[in-house]
Amino acid sequence: MNMIADTHQVAKHASALGGHQNAALAGGEFLTFRLGAEEYGIDILRVQEIRSYEAPTRIANAPAFIKGVVNLRGVIVPIVDLRLKLGCEAVEYNEFTVVIVLNVAGRVVGAVVDSVSDVLELSTESVKAAPELASSVDTSFITGIGNVGDRMLILMDIEAFMSSADMCLISETH
Repeated sequence: MNMIADTHQVAKHASALGGHQNAALAGGEFLTFRLGAEEYGIDILRVQEIRSYEAPTRIANAPAFIKGVVNLRGVIVPIVDLRLKLGCEAVEYNEFTVVIVLNVAGRVVGAVVDSVSDVLELSTESVKAAPELASSVDTSFITGIGNVGDRMLILMDIEAFMSSADMCLISETH
């Protein structure tokens, strides 16, 4: 029963992400992080650093999921709350809340997550295709589902996700 409930929860939150149905299901090294009960994996090569959460400077008229900006050694970095962007319920930030600093499309962006789990190497055999969902559900950012023991990881293309037009982070001319 728990596995069915967990699968439904993963599919529910995965549907907010989207997935490359025709993307190669290659293994590799992934940084895993949590948003609520779900665990996600992103390409470790996109991760610049992991920092404790500090309140950013709010930008007027920015979407709610853009928490603001921070100055990271002279670079102004937009901070995105992945919980809000993916439609998860909002929670209070705590001592486990971190910002994953990413380098995507030549730009530095911060992603707020509940916690970072670990770095895992997944073989091609342990990565399965993302589930096909109704055509009204955008699954373009899910590259697959990773299985590690009894854990299921939603593998996402963080570069494509952060570069998408609705994120308002990376200009089309970039």
